[in-house]
Amino acid sequence: MNQKPLITLALLGAGGKMGCRVTDHLKDDPGYRLLYVETGERGLANLRERGVSPTPRDEALRAADVVILALPDRVLGKLAHEVVPLLRPGCMVFTLDPAAAHAGELPARPDITYFVSHPCHPDVFDHFQTEAEINDFFGGTHARQAIVCALMQGPEEHYGLGERIARDIYAPVTRSHRITVEQMAILEPTMAETCGIALVLALREVLEETVRRGVPRAAAEDFMYGHIKVELGIGFGKTKFPFSDGAKLIGEHGRRKIFADDWLRKLFEPQSVKEQVRMIVEGKLPENGQ
Repeated sequence: MNQKPLITLALLGAGGKMGCRVTDHLKDDPGYRLLYVETGERGLANLRERGVSPTPRDEALRAADVVILALPDRVLGKLAHEVVPLLRPGCMVFTLDPAAAHAGELPARPDITYFVSHPCHPDVFDHFQTEAEINDFFGGTHARQAIVCALMQGPEEHYGLGERIARDIYAPVTRSHRITVEQMAILEPTMAETCGIALVLALREVLEETVRRGVPRAAAEDFMYGHIKVELGIGFGKTKFPFSDGAKLIGEHGRRKIFADDWLRKLFEPQSVKEQVRMIVEGKLPENGQ
């Protein structure tokens, strides 16, 4: 029986939000020797709750085959510049988000590997059976999800290693899509966050305005949530019946009222995507508000 080779993995930010997710998935996996790097009081308490102990940072880095940077985007670049010079040649640096990588925050070092992966989160069109699956909005605890992976630099054989780790971190995984870091940045932030969050929160504003206008909240919520489902199904081609003629007409009226004609093209231009990841790693919007 073939066993997966043991991977020594240094997890920086092990007690943080994403670090705890990684810890919970991998701490009992015999395929990994985990070295937990954490300095924050709350993070250390989270590690104690999980029955694991931290390792001094430099000791963990010297031993690591793979280093996962489970760190906030605003500090990831700064910490990467401290960490990467200490790594052995051939080590893999694994990030959980494309922002810092696409923004140029990772230091140049040609003898290491950079790998980026991110979850797609549970599919809104998937048919989950148990209450735990249905209520797992993030995924990776009960609900299955797809993932995306990118080998930013490094030998081709390292792609399989990175994908293995990603599948274990985000399990249960349905599909793994190999893409580039640039494509991942188009997916997030531009598609899923810049556009997706703005549009979702706009729907929330619409709901609240409906209630403010006197419609009972329970009626407004039932009507909104039901119509979101049917409109998603029709809009994304998941059902055979179309929008009615009246719905298509008034939907076009809404589009013209709400959106500028070139809003989508502008947001997806490569320079705009770069600007969006810079906002994330810098933690602020442009001063001119544009």
